Amino acid sequence: MSWKIKAEQSSRSVVPQRWAVFLCLSSFCLGMIYTNRMWTVPEPRGIAQTTAYEAKKLKLVSEGCDSKSLDEKDVKRVSRNIFGEVFKTHNAIQTLDKTISNLEMELAAAKAAQESIQSGSPSSDDLKSSPSSGRRRYLMVVGINTAFSSRKRRDSVRATWIPQGEKRKKLEEEKGIIIRFVIGHSATSGGILDRAIEVEDKKHGDFLRLDHVEGYLELSAKTKTYFATAVATWDADFYVKVDDDVHVNIATLGETLVRHRLKRRVYIGCMKSGPVLSQKGVRYHEPEHWKFGEAGNKYFRHATGQLYAISKDLATYISIHQHVLHKYANEDVSLGSWFIGLDVEHIDDRRLCCGTPPGNSHF
Repeated sequence: MSWKIKAEQSSRSVVPQRWAVFLCLSSFCLGMIYTNRMWTVPEPRGIAQTTAYEAKKLKLVSEGCDSKSLDEKDVKRVSRNIFGEVFKTHNAIQTLDKTISNLEMELAAAKAAQESIQSGSPSSDDLKSSPSSGRRRYLMVVGINTAFSSRKRRDSVRATWIPQGEKRKKLEEEKGIIIRFVIGHSATSGGILDRAIEVEDKKHGDFLRLDHVEGYLELSAKTKTYFATAVATWDADFYVKVDDDVHVNIATLGETLVRHRLKRRVYIGCMKSGPVLSQKGVRYHEPEHWKFGEAGNKYFRHATGQLYAISKDLATYISIHQHVLHKYANEDVSLGSWFIGLDVEHIDDRRLCCGTPPGNSHF
């Protein structure tokens, strides 16, 4: 009886112990899971916790650290002074360009004067000594563009508005006006055409011979050579180009130019802006019409080719840069293009327009 009671007590005590072990293991596992989720990492020593105010301040500072914000701030900062700096730089560049241009022109003029004196050209009849440059200063040099086949036109000009012999020399000495027919040489240098001009020049003495091959398509090149040769031969305030079929009132032309004598860079003529002709086969066709924009566009303002005048500075500029100045199909367009971008005053004098009827205020 007693053994039975002990056995029952023993069996009762064994069951609770097993469950106790199971419950302990379960509790341990649950505790591990719970503690892994809720565990708070302690603050490292020496590092203060960021407050809400400091975090806000840090955010404000860090907002400008990205590249976009930095670029925007740089633009705002630079924009305050950029216009002033650009304006100062632009003025400095303009002043420097003008200074260099003036020095180049003066250097070229001095060089041309020296070469002219050394070569003995022009003749002593055309020059009077000047204390400043050693050359006589004239009011204007008038170059009459002519061709080998234009003998009748030249004779007509001589019979009307160009004085002959002593009268022409007096015009040069007293009025400071040089007038010459301008012509180059033929493709066959020394041929019959050149010999005919030499005979004519020996008789009248009113030619300016150019180092240039004559040709209708070479008028732009001839114009460059004329100004370069004229400015090297005579020191004048103005250099005029006129066609041999135009009759000029020299006195009126002189009065007009004198009014602009104090201007450094002046371009005087009958200003126009005709259409750019792109159609092949027509007169005044422009092969480089595409440079002037779409079809139907017009040229920039330029003087008609029959008669115009430029100041000494511009003639010197052409002489200096003649090898790089572009030539268009039309001579008057070429001349106008050489002054684009320069500080040049364009003077539109309608009396220089050759369409004016005879008897009116026409040169």
